[in-house]
Amino acid sequence: MNETQQLSLDLKRMIIEALELEDISPDDIEDQAPLFGEGLGLDSIDALELGLALQKRFGIKLDAEAEETRRHFASLAALQSLVEARRVA
Repeated sequence: MNETQQLSLDLKRMIIEALELEDISPDDIEDQAPLFGEGLGLDSIDALELGLALQKRFGIKLDAEAEETRRHFASLAALQSLVEARRVA
């Protein structure tokens, strides 16, 4: 497994753990599927939880009101790009 695949798996596990999605496995989360609405069906409370998890796990701080934050949370692939670009670890 390469670094990109590992990060994808780590993010999927973080989402499942942070949001207590017991009926979902990492394989159920598609990289390009929307995290909110039709895809994984997350809501604004889930976004806050994910933001906190990202900060704890990767040291990434996001502005909840910023338009770019919505883009970062569009899909797992978008979230992964953000982490790759900004992680401090």
